[in-house]
Amino acid sequence: MRNKISSWQTLALIGFFSLTTVQGWSEEVLFDFTGNFELSLISTSDSKISKTDSTLRIDTFHSQDWPGITLKAPKGKWDLSRLAWIAADVKNAGPGKISLFWRVDNPGADGIKNCATESIDILPGKTARLQIELGPCTKNPNAPKLFGMRGYPEGLNRQGSIDPANITQFLFFVCKPKADYSFEISKITSGGSVPSLPSASDFFPLIDTFGQYIHKDWPGKIHSMDELLKRKDEESIELQKNKGPADWNKYGGWNKGPSLRATGFFRTEKVNGKWWLVDPEGKLFFSHGIDCVRMLDYTPIDERDNWFQDFPGAKPEFSEFTAKRGYALHGYYAGKSPNAFSFGAANLKRKYGDDWRNISAEIAHRRLRSWGMNTIGNWSDPSVSQLKKTPYVCTVHISSRKLEGGEGYWGKFHDVFDPKFAEEVRKSMAREENRSAGDPWCLGFFVDNELSWGDDTSLAVGTLCSPAGQPAKKIFLEDLKSKYQTIEALNSSWGTKHDSWDGLLQSRDKPDKKKARTDLIAFYRKTAGTYFKTVRDAVKAVAPNQIYLGCRFAWANDEAVAAGVKYCDVVSYNFYRKSVADFKLPGSADMPVIIGEFHFGALDRGMFHTGLVKVKDQAARASLYRDYVNGALRNPAFVGCHWFQYRDEPTTGRVLDEENYQIGFIDVADSPYPETIEACREVGFGMYKTRMEN
Repeated sequence: MRNKISSWQTLALIGFFSLTTVQGWSEEVLFDFTGNFELSLISTSDSKISKTDSTLRIDTFHSQDWPGITLKAPKGKWDLSRLAWIAADVKNAGPGKISLFWRVDNPGADGIKNCATESIDILPGKTARLQIELGPCTKNPNAPKLFGMRGYPEGLNRQGSIDPANITQFLFFVCKPKADYSFEISKITSGGSVPSLPSASDFFPLIDTFGQYIHKDWPGKIHSMDELLKRKDEESIELQKNKGPADWNKYGGWNKGPSLRATGFFRTEKVNGKWWLVDPEGKLFFSHGIDCVRMLDYTPIDERDNWFQDFPGAKPEFSEFTAKRGYALHGYYAGKSPNAFSFGAANLKRKYGDDWRNISAEIAHRRLRSWGMNTIGNWSDPSVSQLKKTPYVCTVHISSRKLEGGEGYWGKFHDVFDPKFAEEVRKSMAREENRSAGDPWCLGFFVDNELSWGDDTSLAVGTLCSPAGQPAKKIFLEDLKSKYQTIEALNSSWGTKHDSWDGLLQSRDKPDKKKARTDLIAFYRKTAGTYFKTVRDAVKAVAPNQIYLGCRFAWANDEAVAAGVKYCDVVSYNFYRKSVADFKLPGSADMPVIIGEFHFGALDRGMFHTGLVKVKDQAARASLYRDYVNGALRNPAFVGCHWFQYRDEPTTGRVLDEENYQIGFIDVADSPYPETIEACREVGFGMYKTRMEN
């Protein structure tokens, strides 16, 4: 039976909410570069500016990480609270494709807080519009109070996010470039109209019993138990018709391709100028996979009593899915372990019955094969991978002492010179004995994830900013003593005034990075090399015949990557971008590379956030999936790519960090996205021919 909805909700479902406007406002120009534009409003960073009659030209260089310009508001700030978006018309005036970023700031912006950022890829000679949605300023005390999410329903931006009434500056920049770029801005405008805000009494509850947004409908939405069970029967027939590629062996290797040396385990080999994985039977293998298979995200329910309609967690048969799950690192619940509920798990039980765990695990294997995928990626449920029907990667975590003076989004870097570090790595790998170690279905081992590598001096600076008892700091000082002999010699080189070596040990001040750069880089290299060698040795001690897949670089500098190249069997990256076709390792290193994460998302199926790479709709997501994977297949370095993730994140945000991205191959109600599945099959079924022939 469908839920009863209010009159406002009815209007929302047919689009009235998104079209309700504040009348009388249209597009207005914020910056027009014709005539006598005041260049004093612009500051540059590793770039230069020039002006024609109608455009502002920016030439960026590559000696800094974020070269570009800052445009200050002419009167200190703009009040754009009555308008819905801002847009910039930009032309790529250089010879190569540019990935251009635009950041809009409130006071106190730091790249994460008090700002909004968008990016766009522009081909040479082409012009594109870069647009940022402002949304209304939700300071209205009668507006619904929403929190604990990265993205919010249309027209209901999070309290305290970008405030359209107090925009102080724009930043245009490129991210960590390896070459020079040029682009031209013709004008910057603002326009659109702001949706009116509903009252809290009309808006709550906003989530239905299946974990879906109430105030919108879309293709594939589940409205009843009958629909949920019907979807199960329809997919069962569909999976029976599409069992998977006929030219694969049991591992998903290319059965019709050449036969190479079979070792009983996965390994790497370069064949005809391209890197490949080779499966245990000696067949060429490209790892086309997906992360978080049947991982069941939980969403916080504390302080949200009126958010959920017909809340299943209140029923005895679903009580097992309510628990304190995890520890919040970021956002509204940061530092807490809130009560949370898994709508995804509850829907699996509704759909498959009391034996949902075993049934859904079996179905996951059938789905992957049917979709043209041959790998269970990182963060997946061991109860799925240990069925040993699809090759899988093993995820290894290290608990260790950190560099107290370091920084990092997910946490501080390991102190690799702490004697217990090597011991902890060995313990972590030892847990895989008689499980993934020695298992021919285990493709290899990812150890750690998205570590805080920083720039090429950050780990050394973090070491010096640590307390005197930090083991790494003592090692660093021994190196400095060996080089300089006296503290006076170091002071002369670094421009410091330490009265003794012990004074340097006790100090937690940052050095002058320019003056100390040579020594900082040297210790950075030592730290990175020690990390990778220690981990490699531990992996090979437990699993000598299997692949060390590295640490899944997200923010990595060339020094960190060089250390990974030296010690890893395969270098891994999490690449959130629209293409990897032109990727090359720094220094032209010749190594196999695997992509641990990538995704794209849209807002046309009831979710509030697109994820890290935004697209218009599901058709665009499918198209970009084809392009991305085909680009990886044609690149000689890549041996695989894994989508993040199997299921959409909770509509109201996951516990860890508030993410609520539309990034699944299936939604919260366990329904596959047909456009994405079609694209995945198209690429996966033909991937060996694509890679061999291109």
